[in-house]
Amino acid sequence: MTLARSAVAALVSLAALTAAIPALAGPLALTPAPARLSTAEGAFALSAKTRIFVAQGDVEARGVAQQLSDLLFRARGLRPAVVEGAPLAGEAAIVLARGGATGEAYALTTGPSGVTITAAKRAGLFYGAMTLWQLATQDDARGPVALPAVSIEDAPRFGWRGLMVDSARHVQSLETLRGVIDAMAVHKLNTLHWHLVDDQGWRLEIRKYPRLTQVGAWRKDPGAAANYPPYGGFYTQDQARELVAYAAARNITIVPEIETPGHALAPIVAYPRLGVAPPDASKMGDWGVFPWLYNTDDATFAFLDDVLNEVMDIFPSTFIHVGGDEAVKDQWKASPGIQAKIKELGLKDEHDLQSWFIQRVGKSLEARGRRLIGWDEILEGGLAPNATVMSWRGIDGAIAAARQGHDTVLSPHPVLYLDNRQSPSPDEPTGRGKVISLKDVYAFDPAPEQLSAEERKHILGVQANVWTEHMQTDERLQQMAFPRAVALAERAWTPETVVSWDDFARRMPADMARLKLLGVAANTVPFEPQATLSAGEGGKTRLALSNGLGIGEIRYTTDGRAPTATSTAYAGALELPKGTVVKARAYVDGKALGRERAVTIDPAALWTRSSGQLKRCTDKVTLKLIDDAPRDFNKRAMFDVDIFNPCWIWEGADLSKGAALTARIGQIPFNFQVGKDRDHIPLRPPATPEGELEVRLARAGVCDGERIAALPLGKAALNPAVSTIAGRLPAKTGKVDLCLTFTSRTLDPFWVIDQVTVKPAN
Repeated sequence: MTLARSAVAALVSLAALTAAIPALAGPLALTPAPARLSTAEGAFALSAKTRIFVAQGDVEARGVAQQLSDLLFRARGLRPAVVEGAPLAGEAAIVLARGGATGEAYALTTGPSGVTITAAKRAGLFYGAMTLWQLATQDDARGPVALPAVSIEDAPRFGWRGLMVDSARHVQSLETLRGVIDAMAVHKLNTLHWHLVDDQGWRLEIRKYPRLTQVGAWRKDPGAAANYPPYGGFYTQDQARELVAYAAARNITIVPEIETPGHALAPIVAYPRLGVAPPDASKMGDWGVFPWLYNTDDATFAFLDDVLNEVMDIFPSTFIHVGGDEAVKDQWKASPGIQAKIKELGLKDEHDLQSWFIQRVGKSLEARGRRLIGWDEILEGGLAPNATVMSWRGIDGAIAAARQGHDTVLSPHPVLYLDNRQSPSPDEPTGRGKVISLKDVYAFDPAPEQLSAEERKHILGVQANVWTEHMQTDERLQQMAFPRAVALAERAWTPETVVSWDDFARRMPADMARLKLLGVAANTVPFEPQATLSAGEGGKTRLALSNGLGIGEIRYTTDGRAPTATSTAYAGALELPKGTVVKARAYVDGKALGRERAVTIDPAALWTRSSGQLKRCTDKVTLKLIDDAPRDFNKRAMFDVDIFNPCWIWEGADLSKGAALTARIGQIPFNFQVGKDRDHIPLRPPATPEGELEVRLARAGVCDGERIAALPLGKAALNPAVSTIAGRLPAKTGKVDLCLTFTSRTLDPFWVIDQVTVKPAN
């Protein structure tokens, strides 16, 4: 056979193969959206016979090719062979080639004759491979697939595209951290900020100071948990090195954080000589801002130098994070030794002393060729010229840093603090009460308009933070981080001229499927239909369905069958008889998003509300907290409460003939370091030794009306888990708002509501 006839035969065979392989339907779902993308006619047939080619001896390219092959096998059951050299004449293959722009930039072309990823650096080849993998995972199907012909030229908007994981408050398994890294990598996030040290625990082995992990890595949590084994754990240096290597293979740099001079209770418990005042190990199970600071003795700086040297031996990152935030100065102010140090150094006050402290730590990093980065408090009192500021108290720190000529990373509270809940749904995991939705994260622009073009050059990038005070399990960490980290990834990578919330929302079914494929338990609740029941006409119940994010459409059934993309589209509230089972699900362009939700219509359901469905009297520091009993996390109740004012309002109660009130209540430890604010939390005097749940009439949202009932807590005080109490409410004209509060002599234990039932008489 001649070469020409061979080529023709190959093309005919290719055309036949492409025709036999299912093609992807609809617009592409690539996240982050590429900087430039165009489509063409035709498709590339990805099958079990496909091979990936790299240049002879290009070890980096071969490693990327193998990662791509492994991911394709994981997603579609296809494992392309990796070959050094060039494809055969007429062979439709995947080729990784060197050339083009440097850094993390890449070009990707696909077509009937093959796929080419071109990049000058390994990082670019890797990101081109991740885009190709996303092209092959537009749905969750297995087996061969026809990839549409595209031409992509892509490069990141920012160099620092970060996610912080807090392993100090709660420890995650290495398997979970690898899963987080995998999810970051396929979405082109490149910095994992690892928070390893805080008041609640020291999580990294330091061989010169073994008590840091022998003592400082373990705590006894308060309340019922005091009867459980100590909580804790740590990562050995070998484990940390393994994770560093795992991340580096996915173009992710791990930046470790060793907190100074505050958030230091754990190391001071391990080595009391490091502190200003004696440590209280019993407080390691608390949350909040602690008073314990390092002292300024030369021996303490020698300790920190030793620690940071071991840290730098493990982590090759340019940046080392030294904290610097929330260092309450009370102990420094009260210490004669610290005051003498301030005078000796000729400093103005404790803020200047913190600046001196941070700069002295920074010199140890500079000696090893590293750069200091810290939270924006390090600006107070002055900053070393090459220090970098991570702005968390809004964006003001970033603006101030950039105007002073310092590099900065934007990481503002609350929009990029992923310990805030993602929707108002009572099904959300524990966390802070403020809603920071997927759309809120997507709307954040990391380039403040207040800065000039020259000042914007100091913005290294953007980062979201996963603080784990209220993420007791690895699954809850994943639920809080994802999919919001995907929104961050797009804003960090994609040019401002290309970003589009509507297009991003359209791509969510594919992105959620990819996260599931990677073993990441992303939160589906914000996408799912949420039911609201109210009294209807003629004895029926009115059901309203809503998707808080407004993504896609809701499809539902009332005949017991599972909803599909062709089921009835929800258009407005439904009036339904008792016993009707409604099943609903959200769909985007015919693709399911989130789980199916079911609700059985029962007028009695109108009588019960969870703490998350009750109105809070105030929203000062609102949290969704988990009970401390029983020991099994999955069996514990969760409570919505403003810890500065534990008070709830039931709006619109029908007391025309009186009612029976039943409340499920719990008691939890008040383990919050809130300083003098503790003195302002209301304590209502009890009439019985154990206290009562008081019911008052609320007037215009204010709880100063008549007390109409007081339900004694009684034996509930002896039960560390949820208890039920009950009582009668007298008749009142019309519908009224009920204010629910507890009486108690102390804040600890802290009484909270799980749910309340108000059943009208008759």
